[in-house]
Amino acid sequence: DGDVYHSTFKTFEKNIKTWPVIDTDSFEINQLGHPYQGAMFFGFARSAGLSYWQSMLYSIGGEELWKTAGETDPPSWNDHIASGIGGTFLGEPLFRMANLVLEGGGERPGFLRELGAACIFPPTGVNRLLFGERFDKVFPSHNPPTFTRLRLGISTTARESDNGPVETYDRQQATIDFLMAYGLPGKTSYTYDRPFDYFNFEFAAGTGKGSFENIMSRGLLYGTDYDVGDAYRGIWGLYGSYDYISPQIFRVSSTALSLGTTAQWFMMPYVALQYTVLGGVGYAAAGTISGPGDRNYRYGPDPQGLMALRLVVGDRAMVDMNGRVYYISDVFGNTPDGYELIERGNIGLTVRVYGPHALGIQFTSTSRNSRVAGVEDRHQTEEIASLVYTLLGDDNFGVVNW
Repeated sequence: DGDVYHSTFKTFEKNIKTWPVIDTDSFEINQLGHPYQGAMFFGFARSAGLSYWQSMLYSIGGEELWKTAGETDPPSWNDHIASGIGGTFLGEPLFRMANLVLEGGGERPGFLRELGAACIFPPTGVNRLLFGERFDKVFPSHNPPTFTRLRLGISTTARESDNGPVETYDRQQATIDFLMAYGLPGKTSYTYDRPFDYFNFEFAAGTGKGSFENIMSRGLLYGTDYDVGDAYRGIWGLYGSYDYISPQIFRVSSTALSLGTTAQWFMMPYVALQYTVLGGVGYAAAGTISGPGDRNYRYGPDPQGLMALRLVVGDRAMVDMNGRVYYISDVFGNTPDGYELIERGNIGLTVRVYGPHALGIQFTSTSRNSRVAGVEDRHQTEEIASLVYTLLGDDNFGVVNW
């Protein structure tokens, strides 16, 4: 598009002097494409040996350069937040997962490990390929306690309601999702000195309308560990999070800072409860999937909360439960008076069958209540039931023993 990308020094000079606005790109570009772009800016610095905070300057600076010198339209608040900040909340877990793959190969990882790391986080692979020994040092993980879970499933819509225009969607679909918890609390020798020494990363996709169901990342930016007696250990502090959630009828995405805790409690021998509780505020976007043009969603500050629970019974079964809420206000937003209230909850049961193989069921409910001055309120709900095969990465569902 020549109107947008034929930039010159004059358009750059104009944009430097222009107060940022909220742009008009599509939801996928602003809330998925731009954070991933920010993760790339961040990743090239991070995989060159810079710290998390130093690399954040590259994502912020890269986004500023792109919006002022690479395009003719004005710079935008939403891109600075989603790319410059949200890009680091997405990029650091990808960087660490790529380095875990490399670290498993010792001092000289083999070709398949190099390829795997590059697929997870391309900047790591590119820097290692182009600069060789200069940037071939593997990031030291300090051996964190981890839990991974890969699930393949079949889901069906148990209930759907919408008081707006009729929308088409797929009631049955095949799904895939991946979860990694990194740096789980409880290990005596593990410390939380660096941002994202603890993080939780989730990714899900399906064959239904829209390929990405969700990408969610949260990590401890600054905090410390604690213990209460012999059965309870945890961490607490300031967390950063990036969420992209897109059921088939509406979507929400947020970059946020929260205060909270992640902990593990041995309720009795062989029964452990792991949980995270967070409360904070971010800058979010939400709206319906259908509607005229690309700009069928709204921006605004969003107070939000999260509670995630995992109850583990020995090495045989676990129950997962979590709930999220986002309240997107009209303060400093881009729409008339109103709000968006998004609520999402799920519960699942996983039972080990043999070795790392398990079977499970899951139920997810997501609802949206929207109010805009002069327009009828919108109420949307989607409830999904799933049968899943699970490949577990840990013999005891991620329980940390001490």
